[in-house]
Amino acid sequence: MSEAAIGARACGSCRWWRPILEDARGPIGPCRLHVRTGDFPGSAPACERYLSRQAAIPSAPTPVLERRRAPRAAGPVVAHRGGPATATSPLPEELTDMTREEFADAIREALRPEASEVRLAPRWEGGTAVLKPGDPGTAPKEVPLDSLFHKIVMIRDRLRVLEQKVNGHPKLSDAEKVELQQYVTRCYGSLTTFNLLFRDEAERFVGEKGEKG
Repeated sequence: MSEAAIGARACGSCRWWRPILEDARGPIGPCRLHVRTGDFPGSAPACERYLSRQAAIPSAPTPVLERRRAPRAAGPVVAHRGGPATATSPLPEELTDMTREEFADAIREALRPEASEVRLAPRWEGGTAVLKPGDPGTAPKEVPLDSLFHKIVMIRDRLRVLEQKVNGHPKLSDAEKVELQQYVTRCYGSLTTFNLLFRDEAERFVGEKGEKG
């Protein structure tokens, strides 16, 4: 999707937005700075942290605008039989300092299975994977690398969760855990081909005998 098609000051022309899926609205994706939560179309209007794709990434983090704080709520009053009414302990300060929107955003972010930010290697940003069929009469299919990378990371995260559940399962014997763990490790090994897409080596797949793609 070109800047001309979506507008020079739309999210789709911002360096922080990346397309990962497509629906009736066209390509949708998240903001890397989490200014907006969830996936939204690139035609959305740009915010104050807009950065064009041609601009260099700033060396220092963009300053965050001062946020309005919600008024602190006093603890509820509890009346004890035969005694004066007393107030319970107030909420923690870090919670009362958050606005309703910020609190909701924090909950949504915590519930996202891919909450941790895994970065695509810079040389692949904006790239496209081309699936070329053997039949010359069939048109090739282009897949944005950002979208492909997002799906690979989701597979990796699901495998990690599966691995943790196997290792912590109370009804599996040690022999059964080892057997199931071998299947997970082989899955990792089958996916090492995609390691070149990861910017950070620590995030890559590791197969049997420490083999990396």
